[in-house]
Amino acid sequence: MSKKIVVLGAGTGGTIISNNLRRHLPEEWEITVIDRDDNHVYQPGMLFIPFDLQKPGTLTRSRKRYILPGINFVIDEITHVDTDKRTVKTKNHSFSYDFLVISTGCKIAPEENDGLMEAWGKNAFTFYSIEGADLLRQKLKEFDGGKLVLDIAEVPFKCPVAPIEFVFMADWYFRKKGIRKKVEIELVTPLTGAFTKPKASAVFGESAKEKNIKITPMFELNEVNGKEKYIESVQGDRISYDMLVIIPTTTGDEVISNSGLDDGIGFVPTHLNTLQALKRERVYVIGDATNVPTSKAGSVAHYEADVVVFNIMAEIHGIKPEEIYDGHSTCFIVYEKGTSSLIDFNYKIEPLPGKFPLPHMGPFSLLRETKANWYGKLGFEWLYWNVLLAGRHLGMPPTLVMAGKEIG
Repeated sequence: MSKKIVVLGAGTGGTIISNNLRRHLPEEWEITVIDRDDNHVYQPGMLFIPFDLQKPGTLTRSRKRYILPGINFVIDEITHVDTDKRTVKTKNHSFSYDFLVISTGCKIAPEENDGLMEAWGKNAFTFYSIEGADLLRQKLKEFDGGKLVLDIAEVPFKCPVAPIEFVFMADWYFRKKGIRKKVEIELVTPLTGAFTKPKASAVFGESAKEKNIKITPMFELNEVNGKEKYIESVQGDRISYDMLVIIPTTTGDEVISNSGLDDGIGFVPTHLNTLQALKRERVYVIGDATNVPTSKAGSVAHYEADVVVFNIMAEIHGIKPEEIYDGHSTCFIVYEKGTSSLIDFNYKIEPLPGKFPLPHMGPFSLLRETKANWYGKLGFEWLYWNVLLAGRHLGMPPTLVMAGKEIG
């Protein structure tokens, strides 16, 4: 056996897995990580750029800096994946593999939304890229009143808590500017409420109500009309705006579709618990590239990485992969500068009140807005760059919620 592992994508998931595999495997195992550039972006920070709480230049660092010695990091564009022949082609190279990890992520595709490109950068903006977030920062400074609408074009999308975070932060931002009474804030979503999980959605919905933020659910975007400043649903309902902040349609990487590996929108059909690509031998999927029904978020990639490494090691030793991933996700939700909430959940168990990561002790509180959670959110950025990407495990227990019971 040639003993080669190829990892597609050096984002959060790909970096953690590569580093962990390097620690676990002897030198005869060759590990190659491929990405189109050397720019690793700390994506959670983009939400804070529009509110002047994060500087755009602080979010990007060299990918190579976080990849351990002994890993072959290749900067090239992946052009085709053949899981039958176990080969990966790039513009300049060809790689064979014994195990493949797909961590190609996802991206916004505003061109997929009718009318959006005509309004893009004029009265429709996004914070799902550094450039977009910085432009939105400038426009929010100029905004002196009117109707601010945040619209989620469709599911899935990155970080399901980001929309409710944004409107909470907008409420704080306009209060700080002294113009909150002149601003109407509305969250428009195809979901049934503020979040994907009913209990957390109810909590966030109540907070939105207290902040005079309107939530319009079950709105499936059909068209953006930037000239007349409205969005229209497939049912024909219209919502007017003065400034539109939008999360456009989200798709997987084109190479996944071009290689015939996708589910129709660029995501890889993935086993919910082993994280193996369905009907593909020795292929695993992680993070935003999967189609598993949990959040497309950094914490998910971290939890999934442990499972993928465990199962690859199992297969190497002739053991059947185990169904051990439970959909675990942990998300901070910032309400304003100085306070944040926290949720922890999995496929079956919804976010519940309690303490995290230690029951009864915390120090963080679940489904409660606290100052401690705010400092936890700030500290996570340091942990991300200095601990998580290196593949060092925090010793976090598995999901700490118990079905139907409050913990802590």
